[in-house]
Amino acid sequence: MRGKIIKGIAGFYYVYVPSFGEVECKAKGIFRNRNEKPLVGDDVELELLDEKKHLGNITGLLERRNALIRPAAANIDQAAVIVAAAEPAPNRGLLDRFLIMMEMQRIPAIICVNKSDLQEETAHRLGRIYTGAGYEVLIMSTVAGEGIDRFRKLLTGRTTILAGPSGVGKSTLTNLIQPEAGMETGSVSEKIKRGRHTTRHTEIIPVREETYILDTPGFSSLYLPDMDKGDLRMYFPEFAPYEERCRFAGCAHIDEPDCAVKDAVRLGQIGTERYESYCQMYEELKNKKRY
Repeated sequence: MRGKIIKGIAGFYYVYVPSFGEVECKAKGIFRNRNEKPLVGDDVELELLDEKKHLGNITGLLERRNALIRPAAANIDQAAVIVAAAEPAPNRGLLDRFLIMMEMQRIPAIICVNKSDLQEETAHRLGRIYTGAGYEVLIMSTVAGEGIDRFRKLLTGRTTILAGPSGVGKSTLTNLIQPEAGMETGSVSEKIKRGRHTTRHTEIIPVREETYILDTPGFSSLYLPDMDKGDLRMYFPEFAPYEERCRFAGCAHIDEPDCAVKDAVRLGQIGTERYESYCQMYEELKNKKRY
């Protein structure tokens, strides 16, 4: 029997099997022996232990197209990272780290700037920064309904993971796209202006035929993936058109002379904010201790 993991909670996996329904499963010990962990979105083989109670064991993982560690999910077509224009204030460093994770997995990313009704100027400034970097950007307001129809079209026929910090409106957006989801929504703390966690696990939610969204727990920090500092430039797509014009092959775009990327920053062809973010992460990788 084959199915897809749609939810994982405390060691239990809920597998959707077409024409049968949802089966509550444990993963067999063989996965621990192989140091493998099933992820939401995995296509799996399972054995049915109790047909009436819909209980079973996962016995095998089918081949994955891709896999993310945080948020943990597999077989993703695209990612929609949600940020807020205000309450909480946008954290571009966090956003850029998430985009690097998606670039490393070759997963296309859409950036959704929510709460434009609270801070329209900030929303459109973020839009300009990331459109200039080559990303699809939606300016949205779940309160006013702005951008929702366009977002629905971008979801059609794909499995999309929704990710972003707590309080930016992921669960509210999920409820607008699929009202039957009934996701719990939360407010923003008045004291610290940060979101309260409402989603506690990653879950696949069917929207329509061949269209799924994965709502994920919010996060407030992300570590850079383990990589050589010299590779970081490859995950800033806006650098690519200029790199062949740099004097040195493999130019890091930091201290080198005749660097076409730095020239493009000075001319406004590459966003200053994105380049500054790159430099900060480059230094972080440079100073990272390796054991």
